[in-house]
Amino acid sequence: MTRTLTVTFITVLLGGCATAPPKNQSNVCEIFREKSDWYGDAKEMQEDWGTPIQVAMAFVKQESAFRHDARPPKNYVLGFIPWGRISSAYGYAQAQDAAWEDFQKATDHGGSRTNFSDSLAFIGWYTNETSKQLGISKWDPYNQYLAYHEGRGGYKRKTYQSKPSLIRVARKVDQQAKDYGWQLKQCRQELEENQSWWF
Repeated sequence: MTRTLTVTFITVLLGGCATAPPKNQSNVCEIFREKSDWYGDAKEMQEDWGTPIQVAMAFVKQESAFRHDARPPKNYVLGFIPWGRISSAYGYAQAQDAAWEDFQKATDHGGSRTNFSDSLAFIGWYTNETSKQLGISKWDPYNQYLAYHEGRGGYKRKTYQSKPSLIRVARKVDQQAKDYGWQLKQCRQELEENQSWWF
């Protein structure tokens, strides 16, 4: 009986540590009201890398739906035998192992892909590098997302042109960033006041 209670307690405790996704993901103001520390993280990312908050947030919504432990689907051999995952993408930003390692080396930043602040910093760094290397504006979520998904080399080779479903997703991310940007204008003062109250 005691062992069962201990296991139950540990399970509840670990479950409590996990960050649940925001309830209303279509409204960035509601997201930041629910997750009050996320606005500070997003603001810091924008200050450090110049990537607009609404662009990074639209990426996270598309990539993981704000789930800290999101992973891509599994691969199956013969259609039913599990055989690893289709990529090493993980966490809020769905950063792959190699890209995450590049980010850590370039920024001398440890961090974790399951940490919201670290994941936003990764997106800020990646989009900043894309802007420098490919000349894509950080205010251009459509092309930034294509380069994020395909990698910069893939973007240069225009691999996305043979992927109509990806182009649809990039348009969706573009529209979401625009929606988030408009919403943010309505609540930024409130968020700033709330942040100054905490600090």
